[in-house]
Amino acid sequence: MLDGLHAFWPGLEATLALLSPQPPGWGGGLLRGALNSLIIALGAFGLGAVIGIFGALGKLGGGPVTRDLLAVYTTVVRAVPELILILLLYYAGTDLLNQVLALVGQRPVEISGVVAGIGVLGVVQGAYATEVLRGAIQAVPRGQLEAARAYGMSRGQTFRRVTFPAMLPLALPGLSNLWLIATKDTALLAVVGFSELTLETRQAAGSTRAYFTFFLAAGALYLLMTLVSGRFFGWLETQFRRGQVQP
Repeated sequence: MLDGLHAFWPGLEATLALLSPQPPGWGGGLLRGALNSLIIALGAFGLGAVIGIFGALGKLGGGPVTRDLLAVYTTVVRAVPELILILLLYYAGTDLLNQVLALVGQRPVEISGVVAGIGVLGVVQGAYATEVLRGAIQAVPRGQLEAARAYGMSRGQTFRRVTFPAMLPLALPGLSNLWLIATKDTALLAVVGFSELTLETRQAAGSTRAYFTFFLAAGALYLLMTLVSGRFFGWLETQFRRGQVQP
């Protein structure tokens, strides 16, 4: 079998050596980059979900000022390309923070790449999550909310016991898409020098000139993340839809 593989792919041994996780192979760097991408994506997705919940509730039940501010936030973030937002929030945000610290007599701080990446992508995710969750909340049957009020539940109790469990299965497909967007948007952090999968791939490919090999390997890692994520969200949706009438 190995002889057949060598005949089909003469450079197989050289390719495996390049992708080896042990030096001088670059596979370990790619795996570290993939792990960093997952950490950033998880943090950004979680932050975006929190922003999305409060944003959706603010759009549906907030005052005119709150609704207008949230409308501006979601419109601007969804209209401006993510790369521009990352550059703007990363550099301008850090500079603004240090200027504020200087005004109060504090030393400037150096924000870590992980924190900055989570914060920047979390803001982007939050705008999209706000609209996804707003639509899911509006899709909850009004009769369920009226029944909760008839039982004397407060707004907080109604959200925890009725609205959230009912809207979550409706929101999961949209949240699944947002998670996949988060994993891919981590590649944009390479422009600010964060060592995620894309930057590690570029460094490995630039050092060895094996561009096809390393970018193909990176694509395979992103595909693996997508397939595993799809199975996980599919399982979640099945669990939360258990007992519901299926169309």
